[in-house]
Amino acid sequence: MTRISGFFGYLRRNKQLAVGILLLLFLFLFATVGRLFVDPEEAYPLGGPIAKPPSLEYPLGTDTQGRNLIAVAIVGTYLTAKVGIIAGAIGLLIGTVVGFVSGYYGGVLDRSTKLVVDTLLAIPGLLILVVVASALKTGLTLEGMALIVAALAWMWPARSIRSQVLTLRERPFVRVAKLSGMNDLEIIFKELLPNLLPFLGAALVVAVTAAVLASLGLEVLGLGPMREPTMGVTLYWLLYYGALIRGMWWWLATPVSIMVLLFVGLFLVSSGLDEL
Repeated sequence: MTRISGFFGYLRRNKQLAVGILLLLFLFLFATVGRLFVDPEEAYPLGGPIAKPPSLEYPLGTDTQGRNLIAVAIVGTYLTAKVGIIAGAIGLLIGTVVGFVSGYYGGVLDRSTKLVVDTLLAIPGLLILVVVASALKTGLTLEGMALIVAALAWMWPARSIRSQVLTLRERPFVRVAKLSGMNDLEIIFKELLPNLLPFLGAALVVAVTAAVLASLGLEVLGLGPMREPTMGVTLYWLLYYGALIRGMWWWLATPVSIMVLLFVGLFLVSSGLDEL
């Protein structure tokens, strides 16, 4: 109870983290509890009438393909977050391993790793993603797209974590650990990793944000799993059918509102963790 009280006390001081957690918690409840009140099948084509404005029966209206947009918002929030979390977590895991190994051991391994990362960072990531996604478009699943995004999501974490490890390995407590007989793996897992946990938490949020943006970019270009009602695919179809020209403002309002809440929540959590 003391720890819980201390946690909420810290949230009262760290307003950014508190508001960010509340926004993400709202989206989580919206995407999970909302399934109890809306049939998820209505998020797919012919789930309802075509091009209906918001009403009591359809609070967010429907689109040209007959999707119930409140069902699209509920299912799409979950699917979009799923892609971002999978890609961000895999990217951070790879980046953490590369950053720790490169920064701690140094030498030729560190110079080679730095050269590879710097070279890849100089190449436009979206261009690579478009080429890969275009080649694998047939039968592309959400998990497959997440893996494609994760293939380029590890470079920034690797670079930033490496820089942190380079400073930590020179600290006195690491030298004491070496003199006490701890091997390299013990030092990494027992001394360095615990000191970087808050930083890794913030890096995960940034990686998830970047992964969601990358997946949105691919989907808006028509390179994602086009049947799935993700926010990016919803944006693709509203552009394809000229929703704004036809006055279907509610079609645009749904994905934009969800994305604004998601990105603002992630940004505030990242800023709050950065302070921590």
